[in-house]
Amino acid sequence: MRTTDIAAAKRTPSGIYARTESALADSDHAQNEERPVLVVDLGGQYSQLIARRVREARVYSELVGHRLSADEIARRNPAALVLSGGPASVYSEGAPELDPRIFELGVPTLGICYGMQLMARDLGGSVERTGASEFGKAELAASESELFHDLPPEQTVWMSHRDSVTAPPEGAIVTASSPSTPIAAFEHREKRLYGVQFHPEVVHTPHGQEILKNFLYEVADVPPTWTPAAVIEEQVERIRAAVGSERVLCALSGGVDSAVAALLVHKAVGDQLTCVFVDHGLLRENEAEQVTETFSGHFRVPLVHVQAQERFLARLAGVTDPEEKRTIVGEEFIRVFEEEAAKLGSGVRFLVQGTLYSDVIESGGAEDGVAAKIKSHHNVGGLPADMRMELVEPLRLLFKDEVRRVGEELGLPERMVWRQPFPGPGLAIRIIGEVTEERLAILRRADAILLEEVRRADLYRDLWQSFAVLPAIRSVGVQGDERTYAYPVVIRAVTSEDAMTADWARLPYDLLEAVSSRIINEIPGVNRVVYDVSSKPPATIEWE
Repeated sequence: MRTTDIAAAKRTPSGIYARTESALADSDHAQNEERPVLVVDLGGQYSQLIARRVREARVYSELVGHRLSADEIARRNPAALVLSGGPASVYSEGAPELDPRIFELGVPTLGICYGMQLMARDLGGSVERTGASEFGKAELAASESELFHDLPPEQTVWMSHRDSVTAPPEGAIVTASSPSTPIAAFEHREKRLYGVQFHPEVVHTPHGQEILKNFLYEVADVPPTWTPAAVIEEQVERIRAAVGSERVLCALSGGVDSAVAALLVHKAVGDQLTCVFVDHGLLRENEAEQVTETFSGHFRVPLVHVQAQERFLARLAGVTDPEEKRTIVGEEFIRVFEEEAAKLGSGVRFLVQGTLYSDVIESGGAEDGVAAKIKSHHNVGGLPADMRMELVEPLRLLFKDEVRRVGEELGLPERMVWRQPFPGPGLAIRIIGEVTEERLAILRRADAILLEEVRRADLYRDLWQSFAVLPAIRSVGVQGDERTYAYPVVIRAVTSEDAMTADWARLPYDLLEAVSSRIINEIPGVNRVVYDVSSKPPATIEWE
């Protein structure tokens, strides 16, 4: 298992975090010791999912760009390579290419969809536009082979392609076909090169994970040893090596990422860590109390609880633009955090951040620009240029589901481990309009009612997010014998694996009825509840 970059990073004037020499040396040491599975991103929408599926097999993987040379890949000493799918044709101008010398490294390599076609073309096979496209489920006929060992000869797979391999590379044998694709899989055992035209990483390929495991365990001979306990053990060692006897500061937000990061660092260096929890008054019901009780009471982590509600509300007065709200909350948070850091003295050298691997990818920070910059994430940007503390990022190479498993292993309470994602600006961006104390109170209670009923229906962990939104408008209603003019509350619930895409949740009608009835009856000032049935895309999960 290789988990580099926990940290040590100084902020440069350009706003990019550059690792310190000690971290680089530590990273190089880890790369020599450990052998990751490298998932080469060829532009496919499932590239990140492939990396996650490999990790679900308890094998460490990293997502890398396709422009890496064979020499650069060889220096990483990977246990295996997986070439992702992609939307292009291998013959299209500007289509992603690989250094063909990669196939001469002797590293077990699995090409998926476009990755298979690229492998076939570069090794002397043929790829053609046959006119027989496949999109969706297809019936596969597989022969006994390393990839399909102990799997049914007839199985359903998910296809998504226009081009097809019409001749495999010399020396490779065809191991599977579908009605429209005679060469749906091939393998070259001597060179340890394997290709599948379908997508084993998606749930629509029922035996896909077994196929990946056959490649990882049998072909590449990689042991399934990447576990939460192993992550904790290695990160604790790395944190101690990087931090030494220096003091460390952590900004707690109440979310699972910062909580798990803080507990990892506390396990490593104990009371050298001080956590600062800035209560900006924009949190969910009882959230501040849960955070302080968990860290100060249960884990005995040194904690500074800053009550800054009035300060944030004053800054937000009269503001309706969502981006301005985000900027104000972010700037004010930094100012408060800086003031508290100053009170602790100048001896604090390290700052803990709960940066995740998906944050790095989405912010364009993965090597070779794996992903275009989608957003400037709060955990990989946003700190003031003059803040000279070095970063400790123990979660930098973990996905959200892995962070939750590490949190469980560390003993974090279930309600915090499985807490749904919550935006940094909090309820400020779930009020569509000006943020006031009255609106915060209404929204906070409506959100609490929704979550209570979702938990009662035992659906909380089935949902990526479920929350209430308060538009600052009023609509006409009738309550009793009186006409009312009150706020509507919008209910939003979505399912997702990684928030990159999301579908609106098909909540049971009796649950929606219970939520609506309670919100209208228990909260003065609300006379209407509506349910958001928009998916992402085209909508976003949050309203602002």
